Amino acid sequence: MRIHFDRDACQGHNRCGLVAPDLFDTDDEGYAVLLVEGEVPPELEDAARLAADNCPEFAITVED
Repeated sequence: MRIHFDRDACQGHNRCGLVAPDLFDTDDEGYAVLLVEGEVPPELEDAARLAADNCPEFAITVED
């Protein structure tokens, strides 16, 4: 699984960081930063889906 994050679509709601702190952090301006490059570890796949499901701007998508 891979995460695709559209930084331009992010509005800084930070829901991703709340539900998936191992995958997302926040930059100095309050916008999300993806912490994982490449394949998502299997133990974080549910968190990746939860982050995508909770993004009101649809800035996060997952690809199996």
